[in-house]
Amino acid sequence: MARRPIIAGNWKMFKNHLEAIQLVQKLSYLLEASDTKRVDVVLCPPFTSLRSVQTLIEADRLQFGIGAQNMHWEVEGAFTGEISASMLAKLKVRYVIVGHSERRQYFGETDETVNRKLKAAFSAGLTPICCVGETLEQRESGVTSSVVEGQVALGLEGLTPEQVGSMVIAYEPIWAIGTGRTASPADAQEVAGVIRGKVAVGFGQDVAEKVRIQYGGSVKAGNIGDIMAQPDVDGALVGGASLDPEDFALIIKYPA
Repeated sequence: MARRPIIAGNWKMFKNHLEAIQLVQKLSYLLEASDTKRVDVVLCPPFTSLRSVQTLIEADRLQFGIGAQNMHWEVEGAFTGEISASMLAKLKVRYVIVGHSERRQYFGETDETVNRKLKAAFSAGLTPICCVGETLEQRESGVTSSVVEGQVALGLEGLTPEQVGSMVIAYEPIWAIGTGRTASPADAQEVAGVIRGKVAVGFGQDVAEKVRIQYGGSVKAGNIGDIMAQPDVDGALVGGASLDPEDFALIIKYPA
């Protein structure tokens, strides 16, 4: 079945709300309406810019989706510094990144907390982008498939087939994030196929054919075409290049 491509920009801890407005305005200028009809484009700014970007998107001719970079699994409570899925939903946030390797590495997130967040995201009506991926040591040890399969199995545990079919899974090899190193298109396809296969085992082939799988890790205008040509890769989770509107526009316009 044909899956609609999805290109998401993860701005990480860059851009204050004024800079975010400028970035969206420039990106809008560089794109045609046909570009956002061909693919889903998602912008994931820091929390402090969500409202500004959301207001701008509502007034714009282009169809951008807005996403958050993280959330807590509880609906509310004494969790200083945290944001709940329901708070994001009230801002008309549609997507949320869950389990990014930087969250796992620097903030102690585990497959268990990822699973809790996925369930909370669905409860609030958000579409999660669940990140999985291996370290360089794991890749060189030949355990990439087992590591990624384990992350998928534990992260998606207890979700319904309908939920899994509607979500996005982002394969981000940790050794390629922000390093300038990129998995080859064949590598991206191999692991995307592993992910789809694991979803099929757990939730059925029909669900596996529906779930969208992104590749992330030093994605640029120069490699996006080859990456998107892979049959099991349905999009990209873009980091650094999404901070430059010219570069990000070229990625969105990748050759069909």
